[in-house]
Amino acid sequence: MKLSPLTAISPVDGRYRNKTEELDQYFSEYALFKYRITVEIKYFLALINEIPELKDFPKDKIKQIEKIATQFNLKETTQIKEIEKITNHDIKAVEYYIKKHFDKLKLKEYKEFIHFGLTSQDINNTAIPLSHKDFIYNIYLPQIGNLKATLTEKASEWKNITILAHTHGQPASPTKLGKEIKVFIERLDKQISYLKSIPFEAKFGGATGNLNAHYVAYPEIDWKEFANNFIKSLGLTRQQYTTQIEHYDNLSNILDTAKRINNILLDLSRDMWLYISMGYFSQRTIKSEVGSSTMPHKINPIDFENAEGNLGVANALFNHLASKLPVSRLQRDLSDSTVIRNLGMPYAHAIIAIASLKKGLKKLRVNETKIKEDLMENWAVVAEAIQTILRRERYPKPYETLKQLTRTNKKITKETIHNFIDSLNLADELKKELKSITPFNYTGKTD
Repeated sequence: MKLSPLTAISPVDGRYRNKTEELDQYFSEYALFKYRITVEIKYFLALINEIPELKDFPKDKIKQIEKIATQFNLKETTQIKEIEKITNHDIKAVEYYIKKHFDKLKLKEYKEFIHFGLTSQDINNTAIPLSHKDFIYNIYLPQIGNLKATLTEKASEWKNITILAHTHGQPASPTKLGKEIKVFIERLDKQISYLKSIPFEAKFGGATGNLNAHYVAYPEIDWKEFANNFIKSLGLTRQQYTTQIEHYDNLSNILDTAKRINNILLDLSRDMWLYISMGYFSQRTIKSEVGSSTMPHKINPIDFENAEGNLGVANALFNHLASKLPVSRLQRDLSDSTVIRNLGMPYAHAIIAIASLKKGLKKLRVNETKIKEDLMENWAVVAEAIQTILRRERYPKPYETLKQLTRTNKKITKETIHNFIDSLNLADELKKELKSITPFNYTGKTD
């Protein structure tokens, strides 16, 4: 069958294609060839200023050379794939593809300086971090930013809504719903800031990292400085001491950070699911949607469940990439090559999850009736407040006194608390202070 969203074996390119199609500009086979050609062309143009044999390169041809990369499209990719059928080597196919263009431009005498002194990984380990960086800043961070904007909007909308907190699944000191959303915003902010601080690194040093071929041909040129400047011009950082491939340590660092971001979103997904199951949220209904094939009343939290599932898949892939890529036998084995081709997969699942989270959050409607009922049913949570004030007043054994009260009474109500306060040997003003504490106002302060 012809490949389409209906015949794709991966849901990333099938069921969820409408959510992930932007990623093909960064992680597809086409994208990889486009970034490789970009690196090859920029490298050749940088050599013009270094190698004596290129000093006479016609400057009026430079824009035409640049167009080989800037005008590269999907149709051109098929030409490279045809060459690859002969070479059985993708980078050599790229080299021959560019050389054909040089022939057309009547630049035959210069074409042997294409891919001069390089090994395949000088191109791959520059093209991939370049595409990865572009994806992070063009797609990933803006998507996280959009989700954060939705969370910020909800935190503001719900800032004055008091809810019963639950520690260990048990009723605990009340909190503000808006503040609980701000917890996730702060966590995301910290990881985003850290992600932005990690450099995207490239390996550019020849077959075994020593620029051997460069120095043997032109020993008078400072190739290390040239390589550093070239990689810097691409917006990347060059690793100084490498094998045939890059270390992948900072790539792992980036993937681990993306995994931590996913963990935060996973935590958010599960909390929203639980709040819905507790009745704190209802979900906006869509007339045509079906929640269950047999139970007409069901409105399931499918968006948060979808997010949770995709975040789990993403993290499994992030884990493998981050742990496998930095490990390679001696100066290089080939196992990284097939693994790195999956770099876009965990990000695709993360993007699907982010879209589901945004959709789910926008469906939520606060059920203040249920929230108030839970607060009214749990007057025991003010025991912490009362014993703390009694500590302030140096009342004997305040914690133990409240423990006795709350554990010997099956049901703690407002009346239970107030009767207890009245039984204490305290000044009337202090009793009034204690009675003013309720599950609705015992919320502390965060802003």
